[in-house]
Amino acid sequence: MISGFQEVDIHGMTKAQAFTAIDAKLRRAGGAVYTLRVIHGYHGGTVLRDAVRSHYKNHPKVKRVELGLNPGETDLILKEL
Repeated sequence: MISGFQEVDIHGMTKAQAFTAIDAKLRRAGGAVYTLRVIHGYHGGTVLRDAVRSHYKNHPKVKRVELGLNPGETDLILKEL
């Protein structure tokens, strides 16, 4: 694992399950973690991608949402707390 970087794979989850998994990772992310990569996929549609991007853009721990080169991933850049 790269220092300061964590991933969470939410393929096949409902929105509620995905939010629960992402929130758990955010709670456990220590001060050394600055990026949480959310792997949501894109071949099955954009529901999870859109939900993640819209839900976490105003989250208190998230500084910004970055769209990566891979359309199946979204990076949540975390605030220093």
